[in-house]
This record gives sequence, structure tokens and C-alpha cells, in this order.
Amino acid sequence: MPAYNFKSMQVVPPAKDFIDIVLSKTQRQTPTVVHNGWAIQRIRQFYMRKVKFTAQNWNEKLTQILDDFPKVEDIHPFYSDLLNVLYDKDHYKLALGQLNTARNLIDKLSQDYVRLLKYGDSLYRCKELKRAALGRMCTLMKGQDASLKYLEQVRQHMSRLPGIDPNARSLLLCGYPNVGKSSMMNILTRADVEVQPYAFTTKSLYVGHMDYRYMRWQVLDTPGILDRPLEERNTIEMQSITALAHLRCAVLYLVDISEQCGYSLAQQAALFHSIKPLFANKPLLVLVNKTDVRPLEALSPEEAALLQGMGDEARRISSGGAAAVDGGDAEGSALLTMSTLTEEGVMAAKQAACDRLLNFRVELKVAGKRIADVLNRMHVALPKHRDASLRPPVIPASVAAARAAAAAGQAAAKRKLEVQLQEEGGGAGVYSADLRKHYDLKDPAWRYDIMPEVLDGHNIADFIDPDIDAKLAELEREEAQLEAQHQEQMSGVMDTDELTEEQAADLAAIRARKKQIVAGHRIRKASASNRPVMPAKHGAGGKLQASRLRAQLGGMGIDTAAAEARLRERSQSRGRKRS
Repeated sequence: MPAYNFKSMQVVPPAKDFIDIVLSKTQRQTPTVVHNGWAIQRIRQFYMRKVKFTAQNWNEKLTQILDDFPKVEDIHPFYSDLLNVLYDKDHYKLALGQLNTARNLIDKLSQDYVRLLKYGDSLYRCKELKRAALGRMCTLMKGQDASLKYLEQVRQHMSRLPGIDPNARSLLLCGYPNVGKSSMMNILTRADVEVQPYAFTTKSLYVGHMDYRYMRWQVLDTPGILDRPLEERNTIEMQSITALAHLRCAVLYLVDISEQCGYSLAQQAALFHSIKPLFANKPLLVLVNKTDVRPLEALSPEEAALLQGMGDEARRISSGGAAAVDGGDAEGSALLTMSTLTEEGVMAAKQAACDRLLNFRVELKVAGKRIADVLNRMHVALPKHRDASLRPPVIPASVAAARAAAAAGQAAAKRKLEVQLQEEGGGAGVYSADLRKHYDLKDPAWRYDIMPEVLDGHNIADFIDPDIDAKLAELEREEAQLEAQHQEQMSGVMDTDELTEEQAADLAAIRARKKQIVAGHRIRKASASNRPVMPAKHGAGGKLQASRLRAQLGGMGIDTAAAEARLRERSQSRGRKRS
């Protein structure tokens, strides 16, 4: 995966659109109605909120822009130099610095005007202070219009950059223009790089991916390089120089042996030696392309010497990575031939380059300081014989019999498959597979016994227990013991047959009274919701009645006429009274 994702950066609007976005958000998300009759403290809070909210919006938007764009000092040197080549590092840092300064000035303006609003003495003065604060913020951002437009162009260009991982396993194709780099890129990967018969068809870096030894590789196609001083090279060439300088990869230098690219072998050799310092500490291969047009045998001795010199120099530069792979045997091991038209030798060049890079990366890790920590955590176990007993491998009898039959020249008996049995049994729909013939039981004769599965709605398998007889016997003994204990307890209880006549009469009276209580309770419970509730002082079970009062007191010689007259006067009718 690429280490940097420049496609996630948000759009940078120009100053006019930026101002409209922030002010419309302030208008939508803050209160808009204020009255002159409000308390002055409330009016101050109303306008202070608008100033603070606007400043906060500016701060959030500018912070998002500053965080999205990569910091030149914090990213990989490859991307840092690529930014310098494409966009001019000084101009890029100056634009970001101006936005950072604008953000700080807006925060300072917000603090100053909020402080002035605290002393506003009228609605008009608070409104004018708010208007001045927002106006100065907008004027400040109008001055950043050039920086915002420049950063938007940079963002659009960066979003189109290929996702290159500087630390991944990479193959880098370089050389003069029109020598076959893009054609080889299309063969090795599924990338669709434009190929045309003229120079500088490729104007930027292209990346493709391939698989080798179950690992992911990235292949980089670079623009062509011309043999001239570094300060005279243009932006297109400097992208290739930047990739060669900073990426840890295997370099494939392509040479057009047919000279159809417009440059002679001498010029291509001169370019190889001029950029030779960029190949240091990298596996290097010289690939002689277009051998289908002009084979090596057709070269003159001077041209063959130039190629041989490039091959020797490539082997010397990458001796640390190539020596282990080649074993130091073939003299021209760093010089390979191929043709991107017929694809002859392309896969061999790919395999050689990948093997060299893998071996080179391993040697770097071994030579590093962290290898000691890795070796301390590694332990190789060497098993030893524990005794003199021989433990040969166990071979199943069926396998041994099959091997013996094969050694004797006899045809081994083949087991009939279920498909063959089905065809012999009448075919699909007629043949029924025997699923019990492979049951592994204690007695094979049990395979075809009828086994009940469900009885009375219960699964028989849930009740199968090998110790069921012992458990049933234990259960019966426990039931007998509990029954005996119950009989002993009941032996001390008095039986109703042994009661005397007086005790039987009392028992009958108690049972009759109990029945009366239960019956009365049931009656009261059933009629409780259908009868009015009489207060206790008036009801009392029907005992407080005038006739009863007259009978009881009259029997004692007391005249109750005055008491009855007083009760009648105090009693009130529930009916409607006339006014």
C-alpha cells in the first residue's frame, strides 16, 4: 500500500467562495433576531457569539487545509524532493505559511473585537463592532486568494500522482527516451502506459504492480533522461533523477541496441556513466533491448566493448547483491538481452532483477545492527536419539499390500466408488445408497438392527445409559427408605377414630364454624363491588338503630323522646333543597 494518500485532500476554494462558505454558515447556525428592548448584556452576548463563531469557522477550515497538505520536513525524502521538483519547495512552504499567519491573525482579531464588544453601550455600537470584525476577517482572506489558488492547483496535481511506496520492493526502469521502458512496463504489469514512436511520450512517473514468489512488487516507469548537466535538466527529467536518488530498488538500465531511439550506443553509454553515482547501493542490470532488430553479433568491436564496459561496471556497483545470486561465475551476468516486441528475455530479466533485489535486502538486514536482536530470539532445535530402539515409520497394511502388488506387477484391486454402484443399481432415482455399511460398531452384525428413534414424543438417544440398571436399583432402595421413614412419622399422629364423644363434638363445632367463616367471606367478596360502603360509625353491623336505642334505654326507665328528636334535627336529607 502507498505510504501517502494524496487523493484524500479536500478541495481548497478560492477566496471569494471561501468567504461565502464561512459567512453563510454563520448566518445559518447562529441566531438572527435581536431587539432594541433587550438588556445590553444580552445584546453583547448576541454579537459576541457571531464574532466567535465566524472566527472558529475560519480556524477550522484553515487548519483542515494545513493538515491535509504534507509537511516537507516530515515526509519521505523521495516525496520531499519530488514536491521541490514539481512545485518549488519555497513557493509551496510560503503559501502554507501565509495561510498559517492568516489563521493566527483571525484569532487575534476575534479576541480584540470580543473585548471591545464587552463594553458596547448600545445595539447600534455592538452591531457596528460585529460588522467591523467580520469585514476585517474577510479582507484578510481576500489577500490570500493567490495562495489558495496555488494550493488548489498543487492539490489537483498531487491527487494525480501515482501511489508509490518508497519502502516496497520495486523495479525501476530508466534510460534514454524511446528505448522501450513503457513497453516493458506493460509486459511486466497490467498498467496501460502510452507507447508512441517518439521521444518523451512518458512525462511523469508511472507505477504498476506484479507478483513474484508470492510477493507484491511495484514497477516504476520513469521519463527519459538526456546526457546533460543537472542544472540544465527539465522537470520531466528531474522526476527520474529523484526516483533514482531516493528509492531503494533494483535499477534496470535499458539500452536500445538498434539505435532507433535516435541516440547511439556511445551516447547511451555516456549517460550510463554520468548518472552512475545514482546507482550506488542498488542492484543494477543493463538490459539490451530490440535484439530482434539488431542482434549482438552484428555489433562492431567498439560497440561491443561499450556494452561490455557497462555490464562490468554494473556488476561492480551491485557486487554485494549480485555476487550471491550469480555466484561470481558469468562475466556478463549484469548484461542481459531481450526484446519487448517479441517478449524474448523479458521474463528472464524480471527474474534476475527480483532475485538480486531480494538477496540485496537480506544482506542489508544481516549487516544492520538489529540482526543481533533477531539472532538472540532464534533457536534451532537438533533432536537426538533418546535410546537405541528403532522406530520405523508406520505404513498401513493396505498401503503395504498395494505396494507389494505393484512391485509384483499385479493390478491392485480398486474399490468401487458410490457412483459406480449407483450405475450398477439402476441409476439415479432408483439406487438407494447404503449408509450403514460403514458404521463402526463393536459387533458388525448390529449395523442393520432396527433402532427406535422417537417414542412417545421423546428421543430414545437421550435415555440411553449403560448404568441404567444400577441407577434404577439405587432409586428403588431410596424410595423404600423414604416410605419407611414416612410410616414411622405417621405412627405418632392421633387418628380420628380414637376421639371421645366430647372431642368429636368440639371438632364438629370447629369445622362448622370454619365453614361459616369461609362462606361469609366468599359472599362479602362477591358482593363487595355491588353494594354501597357504610361508614363504621353509622353501620356497626346494624346495631346503632333508633328502635334498638328506644328498647334498650326504655327498659331501663329512660325517656328517649328528646334524643330521638335531636337526632332527627341533625340528620340531613340527600334530596334537593328549596332555596
